[in-house]
Amino acid sequence: MFETDSKNHRKSIYTIGYSVHSADSFIDILRKHNISAVADVRSQPYSQFKPEFNREKLKLILKQSEMAYVFLGNYIGARIDAPECYKNGKADYQLIAKHPFFRQGLERIRSGMQKYNIALMCAEKDPVNCHRAILICRYLRDNYVEIKHIIDSALETHSDTEKRLMKMFKLDQPDLFKTERERLEESYNRQGEKIAFKKDEGDEAD
Repeated sequence: MFETDSKNHRKSIYTIGYSVHSADSFIDILRKHNISAVADVRSQPYSQFKPEFNREKLKLILKQSEMAYVFLGNYIGARIDAPECYKNGKADYQLIAKHPFFRQGLERIRSGMQKYNIALMCAEKDPVNCHRAILICRYLRDNYVEIKHIIDSALETHSDTEKRLMKMFKLDQPDLFKTERERLEESYNRQGEKIAFKKDEGDEAD
C-alpha cells in the first residue's frame, strides 16, 4: 500500500540516491520508510563503482527483501533517447518534460502509487544536484503528492529542497519584479541547465 499523509490525505513518494549506501544500508533505510517498490530512474542502470546496484543484481536484492523493482530510465532518465530533446548535444529539461516518453513515465509513477509505497532511485546523494528532483519531481509535484527525499538517514520535504534550490541562486528573497513562483521556476531552469547531461560526457550520472 502507498503511504498517505493523514493530515491532508496526500500520497507520499520518496527519492533516494544510492551513492552513500551499501546494499545492506540501502535496504535498511528503505525498510525504515516502509518502501515496497523502487523505481530506478537512471538512464543507464549500472554502476562501475557499486556493482551491487547494477540492474539485475539490485532487482534480486530487492526481491529477496520482498520489494519490487521497476526500471523507468527509458521514460524519465536524464539521458532521454530523443534527439529533439537536445540542444547542441545537451539535454534540455524543459523539452524532455513535454516529451511523450516523460509524460508516460510520470503516469506510470502515479499509477504505481495506488498500490506501492515508491522510492525513486538515482545515484546522486543530494536531490538538488539530481534530475530526480530538478526534472522528475518538478513535474510530479502537485497538491495530491507529498515528495520526501531520503538524504543519508534523514528526510527532507521537496518544499525544503526547493527552498535550498532558490537560495543557491540567491532567489530566495522577495523581489519587486518577480513572484515567488517565478523565482522558483527560474531556479529550476538554472539548475537544470547546470546539471543536464551532455552527450560527450562519460560519467556515472543519472
